[in-house]
Amino acid sequence: MFPSAPAAGREDTVTLEEAQERATDAAGWVSENWSTWLETGLRILLIIVVAAALRMIIRKTITNLIDRMNRTASAVDGTALGGLLVNAERRRQRSQAIGSVLRSVASFLIVGTAALMILDTFRINLAPLLASAGVAGVAIGFGARNLVTDFLSGVFMILEDQYGVGDTVDAGVATGEVIEVGLRVTKLRGPNGAIWYVRNGEVKRIGNLSQGWSTAAVEVTVRADEDLDQVRDTLTEVGARIAKDEPWNERLWGPVEVLGLDSVLLDSMVVGVSAKTMPGQDLAVARELRWRIKKAFDAAGISIVGGPDAAEEEAAADPSAAVAAPSAYASATSPQSLAASPIPPPAAGPKLGK
Repeated sequence: MFPSAPAAGREDTVTLEEAQERATDAAGWVSENWSTWLETGLRILLIIVVAAALRMIIRKTITNLIDRMNRTASAVDGTALGGLLVNAERRRQRSQAIGSVLRSVASFLIVGTAALMILDTFRINLAPLLASAGVAGVAIGFGARNLVTDFLSGVFMILEDQYGVGDTVDAGVATGEVIEVGLRVTKLRGPNGAIWYVRNGEVKRIGNLSQGWSTAAVEVTVRADEDLDQVRDTLTEVGARIAKDEPWNERLWGPVEVLGLDSVLLDSMVVGVSAKTMPGQDLAVARELRWRIKKAFDAAGISIVGGPDAAEEEAAADPSAAVAAPSAYASATSPQSLAASPIPPPAAGPKLGK
């Protein structure tokens, strides 16, 4: 009455048998490979744990090293040696930049090595990957060699502390105050306010005008008949007075020295004055010295070459210097004027009649 029932029962029986057979095969495969899976998982876990621990230890070591450098530099603040070093803010910025670069490099190396070890655990052939990475690295190196040069130059500039924010530097291609130091580009603000973007790889030589100390040099030109002893005494008095007045006593790092005669001419003498100042204050000290020297010379009756007295004496000595030489062409009857006059046309003769 139900002819299809036995066939359906046979199909259900076959399906169950196949399912049982597949389950048995799966169980056997799992039992054969579970040790390999466990070993692979434990190896990956061990690689991750070791990489994380190593990264944390190295980053902590770098941080402690940078902090120790800051503490060592801070210990000399307020001493004579500390005056020759850079300020605390600049040391802090430099240490942060160095620490950031070192931590980034360490993290990249550790994470990259751990990733390669994990891929090797999965039995992945790393030879094509490493070969491709090598070829890509060579191509990027040739294509972005200027970028690599700028980056490496920036790293060494920061590590060697060649300059920092706030320094006045002469980079060859531009001169100004450093407002930002990057691994690729350094920003300078020029004297006229322009911002210069200088690539670190283009800097072949650099002069830092803000490290150590500066020198304020002043040249005083006086007449050749002035008393040299009076000139020297007046300059010495000006130097002693400026060394006691605020705020110049802090900007001066040494006494004002009268160097002597730089040159002697027929009508003038040049006396050199020099003073060691704190970094970046040489121009201000030189201007103040010129101001005080001029006032002191006026009070002592010492004339400076180029003043009104010298101009009046020079004018009185040669009153005809501004008069032009007479010209032969000024007279209409002179031979020169007659020779330069145009030739008049010939006079017309009488007409002849027919």
